[in-house]
Parts: sequence; structure tokens; C-alpha cells
Amino acid sequence: MRLITLLCCCLTLAGCAAFDTLDESISGISNYFSGGEDNSDPPALLVEYAPEIQIEKLWDESVGVGTDEQSLKLVPSIGFGKILAADRDGLVQARDLSTGRLIWEAKTDVHFSAGPGLGVGTVILGSSDADVVALNSENGDLLWKSHVSSEVLSVPVIAKGIVIVRTTDGEVIALNEKNGVKLWNYEHTAPALSVRGIGAPIIVGDNVIEGYDNGKLMALRLADGKYAWETSVAIPKGRSEVERLVDLDVDPIEVSGIIYIASYHGGAAAVSELDGDVLWRNEAISSYTGLSHDFRNLYLSDSTDDVWQLEQRSGASLWKQKDLHQRKLTAPTVYENYVVVGDFEGYVHWLSTTDGRQLARIKVADSAIEAKPVVVDNTVYIYAKDGTLAALKTRSP
Repeated sequence: MRLITLLCCCLTLAGCAAFDTLDESISGISNYFSGGEDNSDPPALLVEYAPEIQIEKLWDESVGVGTDEQSLKLVPSIGFGKILAADRDGLVQARDLSTGRLIWEAKTDVHFSAGPGLGVGTVILGSSDADVVALNSENGDLLWKSHVSSEVLSVPVIAKGIVIVRTTDGEVIALNEKNGVKLWNYEHTAPALSVRGIGAPIIVGDNVIEGYDNGKLMALRLADGKYAWETSVAIPKGRSEVERLVDLDVDPIEVSGIIYIASYHGGAAAVSELDGDVLWRNEAISSYTGLSHDFRNLYLSDSTDDVWQLEQRSGASLWKQKDLHQRKLTAPTVYENYVVVGDFEGYVHWLSTTDGRQLARIKVADSAIEAKPVVVDNTVYIYAKDGTLAALKTRSP
């Protein structure tokens, strides 16, 4: 039962102080819900098959301690001709995309928990100690540090000189990109029980769009934080607090004025960016990782680590890949005819967009991969929890 595994890994009480480790954040909770016994499905075993494509590792390097085996939102970000990544202990590195060569690194005393997000000449990160830090993208010099209300567990997003951060206590905060001065904030009460994790906001036009742990999606004006619209994407069902969890922890994506999002227990949905009107729902899906899209379809990993392809226009399921069941997959990344996901044993899997079949896999790390793969110029960049940063390329067999 995936619920028990998820609770053992992810549940946290909203409003509590930031925890140094995930184990501390769930102490006592897992036994309460599971009765001291884990009866979840085991991870699917990897079986041999004839690869249809070849995967070449172009380079791999180490970024400190990575997430230090914690569940954080430290991800690889690409911009300024570099790939940037940070570790839990305050290290930030910028490396060459083609070779992995170190361009610069910054050593700070900050316990990073989310980022980096990239602005105009800035690298923005959040911490478990409720700090937001900005570095110079050219050399890693510290530009400013601002204190916010609580731990930051979503990647900061930047547009029009404004940095938007989400904190674990439900607050949305806008900071000036140049100096870190707070411009506005919007408070939203977090429920007593939620899945650990926060979906990053997205900025669409003049609005900031973010999902909340009560299943609601909200739009705020970027300039001043004023309310624009709100809609219920996921409807709580069931008798217990656990059954009624409908957290919107997936980073939403926007395609041609439509916002796509998925929730834990509450299904996937398409929402009009203009007014929040829900265009369709697929209630068969439960997800807390993330979404990707191509020109006509959506791709997501659900809460049992099956991978789905959905039609953008209707949300109808086109295929479902079950061979990687319970392998704690990342959010999928799609490019060309491939869907790419990482798993808890450090493997990266290539699936076909046609039918979801396995095409190839490669092991790049000795620890779990939680960060969504990033694709630039048909090169796939992977960041594992042990700090392994790798670049992979497909080759014809």
C-alpha cells in the first residue's frame, strides 16, 4: 500500500519548526498510521531486456554532499551557459554544460533546501533556516540574504525583477531581485496534516499561480500580491484526515494559457489561466512529483510510481507504464520520442512516448534520484541525492 510508504517518507505537521532530517519530521507518525508494520508493495525488480537505444555518460562530477540524503528541492538549473547545483551544506557550483568543468563555486554557511532558481544575473536559493540567498551568476559572490517566515521547500521563481518564494507555513513572499527587500506577502493557512513538500509557483503573464495543501489553486497579481482568482482543483474525500489529503505538491505547468496540475489523492486537472475555470479532471491519478508535456500530451509519475501519458485536451489516459512500480520515480521529463525518469537506486530510465515501453537504462549514482531530469540540446542532466551531477546522451545502437 503506497499510502504507508508515503506517510513514512513524507508526512509532516504544518507549522512545525524546520527539521534537520526527514526522520525527525515524521517521528511517531508512521507507527500511528501503520500500526508499526509496513505492508506496502515492494519495488519492482529490474528485468533484462534488449535496449533499443544506447546511453552514453558524457561526464559526471560531485556537488558536495548533495541533499545529504534528505528530501529537499535541490535541483539542477541551466542558464547563462552553465549548469548550477547546490548541496545541503551551503555549496553552490557552476559547471560547463559540455564538459562538467568547474567554472566557479561558492561556499556558504547556509543549509540550502530549495533551488537554485535563475534570474537576471542572479542565482536564488532557499534554506531550512528560512533564508533566501542571492548569488552573482558570473562568479558566485553573495549579493544579498533575506529572512522569511519559515523553511523554503520549493524552488524560487523570478520574473520582472521579482523573486517569488513559498514557505512551509503557507506564505507566498515577493522579494526585490536586486536587494532582497520584501515587496509583498500573502498568507494562507496550511492544514494540520499534509504531505511534506511544496509545489513551486509559476508566473504566467502578470499572475503568480500556486497550489495549496487544501486542493485549491490560486492566482495572485505579480506586482502587488492582490487576489486574482481561486479554484478547487482537488476535492477532499473520505472520513479520516489521511484519506482527505489532497495536497497540490506538483509544480504546475502552463501550455498556451492552460495550467496543468496534479494532486495527491485528488487527480490531475486542466485549469484556464484567465479565470481559474476547471476544464477537465482525471480523478484516477494521485501524484506528488511532477508533470511534463510535449505538443499534445502530458506525462506524470503517480504515487505508486507508474508512469502515465494523458491527452492534454481531455485528460484521458493513453497509456500506463507499470514496470517501474514503487521504484520512487522522479517527475518525468519528455524530449523527442523519449520519457526520462530517475529512480531510488540511481538508475535513469528511457521510455517510449508511443507506448511507454522501456528503451534503455543506465546507473549514474549509488543513491536515489529525486530531482526531475533536465534536458538541454538533447543532453539529459541528472542530480542525485549523493551529489552526483551527470550528463547523459542517447546514441543509436
